[in-house]
Order: sequence, then structure tokens, then C-alpha cells
Amino acid sequence: MGNSSMKDEGDEEQEGTKDGEEDEAGSRRNKEEEEVEVELPLGVEEMLESGDPVLDLSYRKFKRLPQRVCKLLHLEKLYVCANSLRTLPDSMSQLQGLRTLALDFNKLEDVPLAICQLTGLTRLYLGSNRLMSLPSEFRNLQSLRGLWIESNFFMSFPRELYDLPHLKSLQMGDNRLKTLPQDICRMETLRGLWLYGNRFDTFPKVLLRMEALEILDLDKNKMSELPSLKRLKTLRLFSYDHNPISQPPKVGQEVFLVGEGAAEFLEIREARKERRRKAAEQAAEELALAEEEPVIHGILKNSSANSKPAADEAVATTEDSDVRSEEVKDKEEAEEEEEEGFLEQSVMEYEGAELEYDEEMVEYETEELICEGEGFEFEGEELEYESTPLDYEYEDGEELEDAARQDKGA
Repeated sequence: MGNSSMKDEGDEEQEGTKDGEEDEAGSRRNKEEEEVEVELPLGVEEMLESGDPVLDLSYRKFKRLPQRVCKLLHLEKLYVCANSLRTLPDSMSQLQGLRTLALDFNKLEDVPLAICQLTGLTRLYLGSNRLMSLPSEFRNLQSLRGLWIESNFFMSFPRELYDLPHLKSLQMGDNRLKTLPQDICRMETLRGLWLYGNRFDTFPKVLLRMEALEILDLDKNKMSELPSLKRLKTLRLFSYDHNPISQPPKVGQEVFLVGEGAAEFLEIREARKERRRKAAEQAAEELALAEEEPVIHGILKNSSANSKPAADEAVATTEDSDVRSEEVKDKEEAEEEEEEGFLEQSVMEYEGAELEYDEEMVEYETEELICEGEGFEFEGEELEYESTPLDYEYEDGEELEDAARQDKGA
């Protein structure tokens, strides 16, 4: 029993010593914080008292965030980049009005839990720190739209990001990723994904299932080939520069490429678009001219004799037009194959020649028209119609036959 009481006394003394050490550590910490407050850099005092919702304390050599900052409840944007911060005070969670928080280029080894309580954040910059993972509490940032965690030490993709329903932009370049999880496609709201400077030696096939992506950056990896990206219908920018790849992948017509062979590829595609544009303009001009051609009303003297040849000529012209349409279509398909294959070097030397049409414009021989009596008589040779026939308006069949008989009787 005596030993027990001695043990209790010893425990009490040990607890007292521990409490004393904690109090001493707390007072020392408070003293250090006070010293930091006293040693505010020139001009910071005025900034803290300005009432401005934007506060920039970047490049101030802070090792701790001044406590006074945590009392500025009106803040909406806080920039504390390029300091020497290793953590943040718990009172930071009071800044519920914050929408943008920039802590890149510090010495954070873990994401401070106080950040995970700032549920109104829409943009969070944590790049160029020493992070290897995200805490489970990171899921609390339900309003987050943009996250920058580039230049850290992530070796696996953080699944905590799956539960952020509004995340559209994820900057995760310059980390140590070799693969992506198969369920990353759960991030259906993601529009921009930067994975440059990682360790991918093959293209992550799961990205082909992320059909909402608009920007995909895989620069500075070790990929030697790329699959077709045509199924990514919303993709607008794909960068694969500084990979051992010799030719660009197959992509949609609106995708801008950055990488080996991309400049020539885009030049060919633009040339083809220009040819199509010029062909469309020429077709529109020809259609407009055709609509302006004069229409001769009335009855032609030799209509019964010439109606069949004219009809045959019209059919032949229509057939020629169909053949040309098929030829243009075949030519466009061949051009698309050349663009996708990117094999023929000679295609790169396109000189931009316009499409040529064999059919010449219709030429009309004008003759003087002499009116005698009630009917018209043509002097000289008959009108000759080359290529496309004129669009005549004929009267009813019976009247046409009567007029023909009258002409013969005359």
C-alpha cells in the first residue's frame, strides 16, 4: 500500500512536470508569436489595418503566419506565397469568408487541418511544398473549383479529390505519378488536367473515358506512343511535348496540339480548311450567278425539235455535277486520311492551289431581235447553248403543239 501511494505521488509529480512543460512550451510559443507580431515587415501593419479584402503577404520571410491575420474576418483573398511556413495556426479556420488561399513555395509537409475547415474556398494553391498526400478532411472543401498541387512529392493520385463535386481544374505537374487509378473517371466535372513532369511511360488509358476534358497536358513524361484521342469530343488542347514521340495522335478538328510534329500537322489541317472555304465560296458565287441568268418566256420556234437534246444535255450536266461532287468527296476523304496518317512528306509542301472546274461559264451569243407582225422572227443563226441549259418556262402541252403546227403552216 505504501508502494502504491508512493507511485501515485510519483505520477502526480510527473503529470505536474508535464503540465509545467506544456505551459512553458505554450508560453514560449505565444512569446514567439508575439515576437513575430512585433517584427512585422515594413508596410505590413498598414496592410493589416486597411480593411482591404485582398491581402498579399508573399515574399515576407514569414516562418509563422501573424496571428492578427486570423482576425481579419473580412478577407476574401489571402496570398502568403514564398515564405517559410511549415504550418498554420488553428485560428485560421475563422476566416470563413476566404475564397482564394495561396500557400505555394513554402515548406508545408502536411496540409494544415485549419485549411480543411475553410469550406468556402474556391481556389487553393499548394504548389512547390513538400506534400505527399492529402488528409481525409480535405473532402470538406466542397466549393473548391481549382486546386494547384504541382511540384510536390505525390507518388499516387489522391482519391480524396473524388468527393469534390465542383472541381474543374487540377494542376498536378512535377510530381512522381507513374499510373492513374481506374476510378479517376468519377471526376466528371474535371475540365483541365495538368500531369506534365511525372513518370508516365505509357499513356494512361483511363483518360480516354474522361470525355469532358478540355485541356490535357502530359509534357515531360516518357511516353513513346499515343492512342487516338478522337473520342474526347470536348478536347481543345493536348500537349505532349518532350516525350519520345515522333508524330501527333489522331484528334478532333478543333484540337490544338503542342509537341513533336504538331506544327506541320496543324499547318496541313489549316490548309485543308482553307481549300474547303474557297471551294464553298466559289460554289456560292456560281449559285448566285445561276440565279441571275435571264429566263426567256414564251414559245421557242424549234422547241419540239430541240427539247429532247436540251433535256439530254441537262441530264448529262446533272450527271457531271454528281460525278464532280463524288470526286470532291473522295478527295476530302483522302485528305483526311493523309492528315490522320501524317505519313506523306510531300503533303507538307501544299501550295494552296484552288480547286479547278472543267465546266466553263455559259456564254451566250447575242443576236438582234426583229419584230415583224404579230410574231417574232429571228435573223441570223439560232442561239447556241453550251453546257448548262437555260431554265425555260413552257406553256401547256396542247398550246405548244398548236403553235408548232402554225409555224409549219407558215
